[in-house]
Amino acid sequence: MRFIYSLLFVVLLNYYTLAQEKVALYSIIPNATKSAEALGAENVPVLYKYELPSAKQAVLVIPGGGYSHVAINHEGHEIAKAFNEQGYSAFVLYYRLPKDEYMKVRKIGPLQDAQRSMQCIREHYDFDKVGVIGFSAGGHLASSLSNHFDDVKIENKHAINLAPDFSVLIYPVISMDDEITHKGSKKNLIGEHPETEDSVYFSLEKQVSKNTPPTFLVHAEDDKTVLIANALRYQEALDREGVINEIFVYKTGGHGFGLHNRTDAKKWSEAMFTWLEDLK
Repeated sequence: MRFIYSLLFVVLLNYYTLAQEKVALYSIIPNATKSAEALGAENVPVLYKYELPSAKQAVLVIPGGGYSHVAINHEGHEIAKAFNEQGYSAFVLYYRLPKDEYMKVRKIGPLQDAQRSMQCIREHYDFDKVGVIGFSAGGHLASSLSNHFDDVKIENKHAINLAPDFSVLIYPVISMDDEITHKGSKKNLIGEHPETEDSVYFSLEKQVSKNTPPTFLVHAEDDKTVLIANALRYQEALDREGVINEIFVYKTGGHGFGLHNRTDAKKWSEAMFTWLEDLK
C-alpha cells in the first residue's frame, strides 16, 4: 500500500511539474521594437504546457482580457486542466498585448503569437487534431487564427499548417462594428478610428469561409460587456458557408464566467466535449 501511495505521489508530482512548464515562443521576437530583456517578462509571449503523454488531441487555450491584460488563470490554466481531465493535452498562450511602444505594427502582434503557438505545437508533436479555444478578446484572437491562418504573419519556412482543426469561442468579441463591438478591445487592437480595411479584417464574421474550422460557441443573453450579437453574427456566417457549428446559450451569466456560470446549473463544457467527441 505504501508503494502505491508513493507511486501516486510521483505521478501527481510529474503531472503538476509538467503543468507548470512554460516555454518562450521565439528566440527573436518578431515585430518587436526592443529585445526580450528590455521588454520585461510581462511583454514576452510564452506557452504553458499541460502535456498528457497519451493524448491524441490538443488544444491551444487563449485567455481574454480586452487586449489590455491576459486573464491567465480562470480563462487559461483552469481551462487547460479541464481539457487534461478529458484526455487532451493543452497549451495556454500568454500573448503580447498590442502596444505601440513595444511593437512596430501593434495590430498583428497577438495574431503572430497565436500563429506561432500553433506552429510550435505542430512542429514538436504529432497530434491527430489541434484545436483552439478562446475567451472574450481571446475569442477574437482564436477566431482570427481560425480565419487568417493563410495570411501568415510569422516566418514559416517549413509551411507548417497553422489552421486549427476545431474552434471553441466563449463569449467572444467577433466584430469591429461599432454597433456591437467591445469598444475596449477594438481601441486597444486597431484604435478608435481605424482604417476601413483593418475594421473589415478584424471583423471575423466577414472573414468566415468554407475553410473555417468547425466551431462551438458559448454566450449569455444578458452579457452587457460583449453582446451576444457577436456570436450570433458569427454563427450566421458559419451557416452561410456550410461550416459545422453549434451554439450554447445561457439566459443569464453575464460576461467572464470562465468554466463555471454560477447562475445556471448547465455546464457548457459538458456540451462542448460531447460536441468534440461527435466531430471525430
